[in-house]
Amino acid sequence: MVLVAVFGAALLVAVLLSGLAARTVLSTSLLFLVGGALVSDGFLELIHITPESEIVSVTADLALFAVLFTDGMHVSFAKLRANWRNPVRALGLGMPLACVGMALITHYLVGLDWTTSFLVGAVLAPTDPVFASAIVGRKEVPARLRELLNVESGINDGLALPVVLVLIAAAGPTSPHAAASFGKIGLELGLGLAFGVALPLLVTLLTRVRFLGAEPKLQPLLPLATGVILYAVCHLTHANPYLAAFSAGAVLAAVSPESHKAFEPLGESLAELAKFAALLVFGALLTPLLFGDLSFGGYVAVVLAIVLVRPGSLLLSLWGTRIDRREKLVAAWFGPKGFASVVYGLLVLQAGIPQGQEAYTLIAVCIAFSIIAHSSTDVPIARLFHVDDLVEAGGERTEARSEAADVRAGAHART
Repeated sequence: MVLVAVFGAALLVAVLLSGLAARTVLSTSLLFLVGGALVSDGFLELIHITPESEIVSVTADLALFAVLFTDGMHVSFAKLRANWRNPVRALGLGMPLACVGMALITHYLVGLDWTTSFLVGAVLAPTDPVFASAIVGRKEVPARLRELLNVESGINDGLALPVVLVLIAAAGPTSPHAAASFGKIGLELGLGLAFGVALPLLVTLLTRVRFLGAEPKLQPLLPLATGVILYAVCHLTHANPYLAAFSAGAVLAAVSPESHKAFEPLGESLAELAKFAALLVFGALLTPLLFGDLSFGGYVAVVLAIVLVRPGSLLLSLWGTRIDRREKLVAAWFGPKGFASVVYGLLVLQAGIPQGQEAYTLIAVCIAFSIIAHSSTDVPIARLFHVDDLVEAGGERTEARSEAADVRAGAHART
């Protein structure tokens, strides 16, 4: 119950300071991360959590599922058909470049073998828009930039997972069975995609059957029930829940816009709660001992991962595109490591591979540094796009700036 009390106190402080955080570099995400660290074994010793604790894997798993489900609902297939080239560049070129770049740095600066180094690169390649909410969540920011970051971060989790699983198999005692691992991973991803598409279609079909349908006040619970069933089915059948979550959110928003609109406020709140809970638990793992176990070369690798690997790989992938230079630089900077990397890092630790502990330490420190760096710079960088009053939710000035931003984005797209 101590952890519950700490979460409640941190949530209260975060809500009370949320208005200030929307205008300054103060980050509510950072509050939960610091709160978890303060009550852990390294400081106040109020709670005892290890990477092997069940609450760690369950919380991170639920948070990633919830975030991807709501992220999927933000995907517009019409906009994707019109603007697919930049996300494809980021995913098809930028992500592999980031993986290779991180592997090279890890091998030469930290001393891990090549397989484990590429494993670290694959774990840290996915990005998470949650810690850059002032960028992807603000209509004043050019739509093309928001779409690029949101689609990239929503899809790259699922793309990285099979690579992570195969590299874990290659680095561990099961390496002779790599071919079987490929088949198993392909089956899990295929099932996840199938469930993620079929279940929302089935639920939507049921709502259109005569005598069936949700009462208006209960309509927000329809997508929630779909998500709960999907999560359970994926874990019972070993289907990939993250690909299922993202695809289900996208399909649900496409085939049932009314359900999406009704669920959006509730969904965003639930995703925020899951995110904060996972951050609190992850923060409890960030003990002084963990930071002390990382070598000097490891810290250099962490800094390079944030300021060189991600920016360089994305800028190279967007080379020659017609995106405004300022938008390219912002997209290159915002490559925060989030829940996908947390979950995949735990998979590495729990796999029992020879250099798993060293790899996990590097991954955990990199995630912590990334959360601090990206969640505290989103608002200042958002102001570059003339976001003057971030706390305005629906006023005329906000809508006017949104329309102007969309016009500017359209003008850039036509040049």
